[in-house]
Amino acid sequence: MKKNIAIIMGGYSSEYEISLKSGNVVYETLNSNKYTPYRIHIFKNKWVYVNDNDIEFPVDKNDFSIIHDGEKITFDCVFNAIHGSPGEDGFMQAYFNLLGIPQTSCGMYQAALTFNKRDCLSVLKPYGIATAESFYLNFGDDIDEEAIIKKVGLPCFVKANKAGSSFGVTKVYEKEKLKDAINIAFKEDDEIIIESFLDGTEVSVGVISYRGEIKVLPITEIVSDNDFFDYQAKYLGQSQEITPARISEEWTNKVSEKAKKIYQVLKMTGFSRSEFIFKDGEPHLLEINTVPGLTKESILPQQAKAAGISLSELFENAIEEALK
Repeated sequence: MKKNIAIIMGGYSSEYEISLKSGNVVYETLNSNKYTPYRIHIFKNKWVYVNDNDIEFPVDKNDFSIIHDGEKITFDCVFNAIHGSPGEDGFMQAYFNLLGIPQTSCGMYQAALTFNKRDCLSVLKPYGIATAESFYLNFGDDIDEEAIIKKVGLPCFVKANKAGSSFGVTKVYEKEKLKDAINIAFKEDDEIIIESFLDGTEVSVGVISYRGEIKVLPITEIVSDNDFFDYQAKYLGQSQEITPARISEEWTNKVSEKAKKIYQVLKMTGFSRSEFIFKDGEPHLLEINTVPGLTKESILPQQAKAAGISLSELFENAIEEALK
């Protein structure tokens, strides 16, 4: 008997459009002989099932069910394709855990921790994970530009602490531009992180639970046409994403071991994609994504393809791992 799969997409953040693209790729790719997929749009003002004619049916939040053609439909598993809140920060994970519905991403705690760049980097430092120098600000804090620059130097990156797809990120070269960058970041989040600039090779490492084992995927080298790997570089073709990365075997082994260690230490499940920059031969962690982009052009699917895993296999495996 085919299993009902709810593919949740959308979300409450600036990443909702990217999430809709990812969710639709999952919807179009899932093996229809094994699964009956349902597109579920999650927005602040509505949770709805959207059929192939774009007609919307409300979701009953009491048990995450829908009524379609007079029949109540419940779900065997949820495929999480929401980038940002509430799909990548622990809220949906907690909700489905309470309802006892399996879902494909990591657990509530892991999602909340990894979505908070500041807290995640702090937790991982004792495990030998190198990071950039950083300075933290909460909304309303006094801004001491001299103290910030003394700690992180120039140029530096000003980032929204809990946001993805490079929303709220600015590279700052001059002290006079620091406050403007901070204001931009605060539009995305009430916490920001200011980091030193790491000049080196940037790579992205996918780690997944695959057939019951932790699998590190072929590494992707990021070469941005812009000043850094910003939104345009990520989604508008203004970058090269080279898989496998043009790095030495020593660097490959080193960053693969770090990414796998992070996955194990944090007790991750599902997908993860960690971003690193090599400085003086050492990989420095930038951030971890637990609901990475899932279009054919996205980095994790590229890595899976290089490992001989098709999109259909990648998505089916995620569901089967969750159902365990």
